[in-house]
Amino acid sequence: MTLTNRDAKYIWHPYTQHYKGNKHIVIDHASGSYLFDQDGKKYIDAISSWWVILHGHSHPYIAEKVIKQLGKLDQVIFAGFTHEPAIQLAEKLLNILPPSQQKVFYTDNGSTAIEVALKMCIQFWYNQNQPRSKILAFKNAYHGDTFGAMSVSARGTWTAPFKNQMFEVIYIDTPDSNNLEDLQKIIETHAADLACFIFEPLVQGSAGMLMHKAEHLDQLMALCRRNGILMIQDEVFTGFGRTGRNFAADHLQQQADILCFSKGLTGGTMPLGITTCSSEIYAAFLAEDNLKTLFHGHSFTANPLACAAAAASLDLLAEPDCQAAIQRIAALHSTFATSIELHPLVRSVRQTGTILAIEWETGEGTSYFNGLRDWLYNFFLDKGIILRPLGNIIYILPPYCISNADLEEIYAAILEALDLKLR
Repeated sequence: MTLTNRDAKYIWHPYTQHYKGNKHIVIDHASGSYLFDQDGKKYIDAISSWWVILHGHSHPYIAEKVIKQLGKLDQVIFAGFTHEPAIQLAEKLLNILPPSQQKVFYTDNGSTAIEVALKMCIQFWYNQNQPRSKILAFKNAYHGDTFGAMSVSARGTWTAPFKNQMFEVIYIDTPDSNNLEDLQKIIETHAADLACFIFEPLVQGSAGMLMHKAEHLDQLMALCRRNGILMIQDEVFTGFGRTGRNFAADHLQQQADILCFSKGLTGGTMPLGITTCSSEIYAAFLAEDNLKTLFHGHSFTANPLACAAAAASLDLLAEPDCQAAIQRIAALHSTFATSIELHPLVRSVRQTGTILAIEWETGEGTSYFNGLRDWLYNFFLDKGIILRPLGNIIYILPPYCISNADLEEIYAAILEALDLKLR
């Protein structure tokens, strides 16, 4: 039985309608910005394998650190025990985060990092006998697929079967120069009941790489601060250089109470989630009363191998060559964006740092289920480029090791696709 047949027989893939009988490409190995299938065909990984690969696949420095750690300590329960990789990673991460962040809580993916953040905020008020039941979030939000994360994400097709199981959320528009007064009224009306405001800073990834400006987000965050509303900043996607700086937080003057991380945290090598928080949040859980404990944990909390990989990835991120690569990619994206923005099939072009999104004009509304999606996906696959369109929106989010030549190949393929559809 071939690998593809075995896959079809045994495996249920994410975000996949298997009724259509889609075949899955068997990837055999990877290196740098390339993936190679079982027949030897090379693909440029233009989306960092779902936004996680920072420095390239199978990076030797990260592999070396993980292998060394594997020979020393693979796993230990993190309740009642600790270890050097977890301590070292916490030190390195907090050293480059805003000073508001003082404590690190480990989980194992982005959704669980969000779950912990929500529980921290809700219990923060509960522990002070000031229970607050509502959450403030952006329209079009996406924070994960577990129930808490799903509850604070946009309601729609994906969440419809579970609508009666999700808690109350007040949704607001992302801020701009015209709506801050309206947002202020909403915040002031509900402030006494709001446990927190959760948001994706600068870029709403799964919504189609929708972008808003740092100056407007700063104003909105200041409104929340004045009204005593805790803030959760979801950096799962935007963290570790994606926005052109180490974190979206580095574009902002205001500081959130809680930050969430995953995806690029380990350089894409293995799962790990982190929720950081302020000393004020942490202090609300310190008491002789055991019932004020944060009752949350995972079997693989602070797994030593994942922590070693993440610490190695942070080492690489700090290197001048990596920082220069981030700026190089951003500059090339900007030049390409300018060159196509007037194309008749380009509805809009959006860029923040290494994130470039192109929204196609199709005559239909923008939608994840837009019919153009499958044609685009297969067109780029045939050319050895992995781009996973969000409906009629394609985006480029490469690992930082990608070459100029590979980026130019991606740009050329996009232009070809645009021209083909224009005929």
